[in-house]
Amino acid sequence: MIRVLICDDHLIVRQGIKQVLAEAEDVRVVGEAANGPDAIQQVRAGQVDVVLLDIAMPQRDGLDILKALKSEFPRLPVLMLSTYPDRQYAVRSLKLGAAGYLNKSADSEQMIDAVRSVARGKLFITPSVAEQLAGAVGAGSGRRADSEQPLHERLSHREHQVFQLLAAGRSVGEIAEQLVLSPNTVSTYRARVLEKIAVRNDVELALFAVRMAQSASAS
Repeated sequence: MIRVLICDDHLIVRQGIKQVLAEAEDVRVVGEAANGPDAIQQVRAGQVDVVLLDIAMPQRDGLDILKALKSEFPRLPVLMLSTYPDRQYAVRSLKLGAAGYLNKSADSEQMIDAVRSVARGKLFITPSVAEQLAGAVGAGSGRRADSEQPLHERLSHREHQVFQLLAAGRSVGEIAEQLVLSPNTVSTYRARVLEKIAVRNDVELALFAVRMAQSASAS
């Protein structure tokens, strides 16, 4: 059972989210908070596996609460909820340690999938955020001396393709189908990519892509 805490200052929103999550037999809402301090207090009390956190909160905004939660509970998955466009806050949320970013306009199935994904330790990325990350990954491929190349530029063409698709949230099976390769071959490429960019798993790979996206937007 995935135990969820909903943190949103609007009662009607919390009730709506509870109704959505009630459709999943493996998810149970164990608490509600209308502000950041209350959310932090409930997490400290224990028995919470995932926090759903609204970005627009009174007293302390959601990003500030996120930083506080991740500082005290670094392993706790926090899924950010927002009515703002993904481009405005998604990358910032992921950089601060959010396990995912979901617009409140998402359908029921996507919200339940998001909760399940972050509860399993995965990073949940919507298609629109994935497009931003994949686009940033594909940008800036100028030629440089090998010793000066960023890590992602040391990848072979096929490794780079796999990297882009992993950063976009694709599974090994989906990548294998798209690139017309066997899953074992894709797994081999994935292992090489992780080694070359010095990360341990797909979550760290996606965060690496987030940093690349920020660097690209700043340049």
